Amino acid sequence: MTVAFEIERIDGGDPALPDAVDAILDDAAAALGRPFEGLRVHLRVRDSDGNLLGGLVGAHLQRWFFVKLLAVSPEARGSGIGSLLLRKAEAIARDEGLVGIYLDTFEFQAPRFYVREGYQEIGRLPKVGDAPQRIWFAKQFNSSGSKE
Repeated sequence: MTVAFEIERIDGGDPALPDAVDAILDDAAAALGRPFEGLRVHLRVRDSDGNLLGGLVGAHLQRWFFVKLLAVSPEARGSGIGSLLLRKAEAIARDEGLVGIYLDTFEFQAPRFYVREGYQEIGRLPKVGDAPQRIWFAKQFNSSGSKE
């Protein structure tokens, strides 16, 4: 069976497209008996005036917690906010019975930070020309995801 189709580039993006593509992936995983949990976690840090100092965006994926974004504003760096956000995500993941956390960063961002926080490197994209290395890290709790 042949299906006619067209691939369209959407300059500027389409806000509905990521959720639609996620739904296709979720349906396929569920059909294979491996549904995605889909639980999203957002952590925000604000100062007493309500200014954003940092945040973490993550999600449950196949019993792992994936940190998609972790950032601390320039004026708050070195204050411990990044460590506290990561520890809070770890506590949430443990409390919810997940087996660990994984994330990625570029070589010019925070690889030493994640090593210092007890994460182990699990993979890299190579540096090619002026394209920097992207490095993946993980911290496994134990086989059950319990607090022990």
